[in-house]
Amino acid sequence: MAKKKIDDTFQVKGEELLKKVKELIHEGNIRRIIIKGKDKRVLVEFPMTIGVVGIALAPVLAAVGAIAALVTECTVKVERK
Repeated sequence: MAKKKIDDTFQVKGEELLKKVKELIHEGNIRRIIIKGKDKRVLVEFPMTIGVVGIALAPVLAAVGAIAALVTECTVKVERK
């Protein structure tokens, strides 16, 4: 049986971005997180490989924090297993 890919999209404000990404990572069934700007252009894309935990997430969360400081609104697209 093939596994289906499920996509979810969330509209968030800049100050809520880091909190939302942390929530999604803790869910554990995320394959990829794509953050798009107001103009629908991809700002950053993070593959979430199995085994990415703890200190390996620090650079990802730092990048998301920097993006959150620069954007007022963005779209978070999540690919799930």
